[in-house]
Amino acid sequence: MFGLLADMAADSLWLKPQIYFDCDREMVIENCRRIEEYNDVCIRLVSGRLGISVWGCGLEADGYGSGGLVIRGKISQVEFEERGGSDSERSAEGLRPDKRRG
Repeated sequence: MFGLLADMAADSLWLKPQIYFDCDREMVIENCRRIEEYNDVCIRLVSGRLGISVWGCGLEADGYGSGGLVIRGKISQVEFEERGGSDSERSAEGLRPDKRRG
C-alpha cells in the first residue's frame, strides 16, 4: 500500500526520471539523485528507483547541481536497472534482480 502511494506521489511531483537523447552525442537525465561511478567510458547514476549505466567513450557529465545531469560524448550503450526500497535497504541487499519478461 505504501509503495503505491509513494509511486503516485512521485508521479504527481515529477520525481521520476525523465531522459532525453540528442542522437548518440548527448543525454539529459532529470531528477538525478546520485552519481555512483564516473570515468570517460562509464557513468553510473541513480535517478528515482532506476539505476542507469551509460557506456561510451569521451564521456563528460555537467550540470549535476541543478538536479539533472547532461552527459556528452560518444554514447554507445545505456543500461537500466530497477532498484527498490529505501537507501538503507539497497545498501544492505544490493540491486534487485530484473523480473521483466519480453
